[in-house]
Amino acid sequence: MEELEQKLNYTFHDAAFLSEALNHSSFANEHRSTHLMSNERLEFLGDSVLGFVTADFLFRQHPDLPEGDLTRIRAALVCEQSLYEVAQKLNLGKYLKLGRGEEAGGGRRRTSILADATEAVFAAVYLDGGIEAASALIHRCLLDAEREEAVEERRKDYKTALQELVQRQSDQLLEYRMAGESGPDHDKTFAAEVLLNGKTVGVGEGHSKKEAEQAAAAAALEQLERP
Repeated sequence: MEELEQKLNYTFHDAAFLSEALNHSSFANEHRSTHLMSNERLEFLGDSVLGFVTADFLFRQHPDLPEGDLTRIRAALVCEQSLYEVAQKLNLGKYLKLGRGEEAGGGRRRTSILADATEAVFAAVYLDGGIEAASALIHRCLLDAEREEAVEERRKDYKTALQELVQRQSDQLLEYRMAGESGPDHDKTFAAEVLLNGKTVGVGEGHSKKEAEQAAAAAALEQLERP
């Protein structure tokens, strides 16, 4: 815990908040007899805290931008991929508590699990230290000029970029297909894969089919552009 607190640059008054933020539902389900809480409630709260802090930041940072542009930038900053990148920087997967099945299935590296845990950690800091502490953490992780520029760059259509890369050679066939879906109706996670000439070159997840395809295209770009 202390190691993660150092990465967060925040020391909890009540470590139980952070502990709960790291409890994936699969782990909580395996420990029902102990009445262990999963991080889903914290994730719900963290999503709202993150949305408010980000909206407040953009409102003050860009006084001339219309509502539509502010909404677009906020969506990019708080999207699943962006939160996943924060989790990677924090090495959050190392600290997650997962059920045996999720552990065996590579849950520590799963985009949706890591993104959700990031929101849960934001909520844990908010409950422990208030909005100022949560805002400071979110600003350190997400909200600075360099980060915003990077996010705007990433907002380029990955599918279009992948198509342009593939078209540099003739007779290349690129196609997308859904690989599955999970979760309740109100919070589904979709999985997609992109195939190049019948071979899978990227897989991705998202809370919509379009988001999953974009994530798959991003993974394919990283794979194909690797030296």
